[in-house]
Amino acid sequence: MSAPACNQYVIRFHCPDRLGVMARFATLFHQAGAFITSTSQYSDPVTDRFFQRCVFDDRQLGQPFESLHESLKSLADEMEISFQIHPLNQCCRVLIGVSRYDHCLSSLLNKWKAGALPIEVVGVFSNHQDCRSLVEWHGLPYHYLPISPETKPDQERQIVGLMERERVDLLVLARYMQVLSDDLCADLNGRAINIHHSFLPGFKGAKPYHQAYERGVKMIGATAHYVTTDLDEGPIISQQVKAIDHTLSVEDMTHLGHDTESSTLASAVKLHAEQRVMLNGCRTVIL
Repeated sequence: MSAPACNQYVIRFHCPDRLGVMARFATLFHQAGAFITSTSQYSDPVTDRFFQRCVFDDRQLGQPFESLHESLKSLADEMEISFQIHPLNQCCRVLIGVSRYDHCLSSLLNKWKAGALPIEVVGVFSNHQDCRSLVEWHGLPYHYLPISPETKPDQERQIVGLMERERVDLLVLARYMQVLSDDLCADLNGRAINIHHSFLPGFKGAKPYHQAYERGVKMIGATAHYVTTDLDEGPIISQQVKAIDHTLSVEDMTHLGHDTESSTLASAVKLHAEQRVMLNGCRTVIL
């Protein structure tokens, strides 16, 4: 006989670290009949904060879900807990921004179509027309939003309006070669991911692979991070690195770098969509 159908949820929370946090949380769930299927946690000895991610279902829940939520709010008020609960099967709604390079975009769309990413891509916007055929081939709307210094505020208002209409959970900048305004960065705190074509903090700015080639580096990489007002210095989610040697040309390094960028960005999006990333000041905790 198959097990009865049940609803699954993921809860993430963080709070000041203290004795008894896990005990109080586990006791509350036990009394409510919330069936925990997986849990992971981290106690940061530097910031004295406790982080936890827990997956549970309602197969034995002895009260309405709303009552469990109210009990959690009471515990949160008492122990200074900040928490979020999401249905486990609720896909993260994603809007992608791109300019002319399509390698990261293509990777995200292929992985989304293959079911390898727990996301729902709702559209793509760009300040160029180069990627239109690729996006429309995947059956997605392509929003052409040209930009100039004079039109930047209006263009960003269009992006915000698009996110609101499509109920976007996450903005992914897949080599979108424009710097977002400080106001937009602040509004998207923890909800926008960027890919940087080097192993930050090295080789910022233009032509990073040329810089790496000139320095004779033996490793190149990519960094995916949350967007903040500090350009390319947001909390890091994922990084990957590849070994190289003196035989690679700039072109070879660029092609290898594009592969690394694509893989790194997809990894960061997956971690975020699975509710595994938690902000810890300028750093992240991945559970």
